[in-house]
Amino acid sequence: MQLNISGHHLDITEAIKQHSLEKLSKIKHHFDHLININMILEVQKDVQTAEATIHVSGADLFAKAQSNDMYISIDKMVNKLDAQIRKHKEKLNDHRKN
Repeated sequence: MQLNISGHHLDITEAIKQHSLEKLSKIKHHFDHLININMILEVQKDVQTAEATIHVSGADLFAKAQSNDMYISIDKMVNKLDAQIRKHKEKLNDHRKN
């Protein structure tokens, strides 16, 4: 799995990077075939935005979350991606059974 984290108007600290890796390991636990993840963290006044695109075999998944805290934004975004990954995995399994 290749992870790219970039920041707009934000320096990516080691703590943010470590938090992101811990949360994204939750997704990898559900689905092993992740090719790469592009994550963009952005700050605009009081709004902290986290967005990510995951490329998996057969699909590109995107999620975006905003809050007043970057760590909460990352958590919300990972939860959205996790739901999408589980849905994608179910589609693959249902397709194989038919």
